[in-house]
Amino acid sequence: MSQETYLSGVERTFDTSDLIVSKTDTKGRMTYVNETFLRLAEYSEKECIGEPHNKIRHPDMPRCIFKLLWDTISKGQEIFAYVVNRSGNGDHYWVLAHVTASFDDNENIVGYHSSRRVASKAALGVIQPLYIKLKAEEDRHSDRKAGLEASMAIITDILEEADMSYGQFIFSVIHSK
Repeated sequence: MSQETYLSGVERTFDTSDLIVSKTDTKGRMTYVNETFLRLAEYSEKECIGEPHNKIRHPDMPRCIFKLLWDTISKGQEIFAYVVNRSGNGDHYWVLAHVTASFDDNENIVGYHSSRRVASKAALGVIQPLYIKLKAEEDRHSDRKAGLEASMAIITDILEEADMSYGQFIFSVIHSK
């Protein structure tokens, strides 16, 4: 992905029956993408396989959410997270992602599998302001590591105050309103 990311400001939508599927190796390089992924991302299979999954990462997505995601799946645990992705043409689309590890016969992690569905508008009413706050905190720091630590502190405080794990928080948002 180029350093200058074009953003159209246009939100793409997809049907609630659509399922976006991708698989990666342990380094996050795509090994499989389904047709729905390709259609929404506006890339060909050739442009995706072997490329980092963050090819579709929207620049407004807080890095601390991806840190939570990677910290969780690298332990072999599953995670649900709201994510805003960027299409190749600069459009964006929101998803509720379910990411799990893939294991070999010896229980070693050999990759990751992600299934994504349409994010509910009610949930996004909670998630979008939170992500704006987290991203603003990350951007406030000239040192990227300090920004990540500061945004992690915010999400950690929110979860501790609510006495919830991240997964419980996501499910509370899914079932809100």
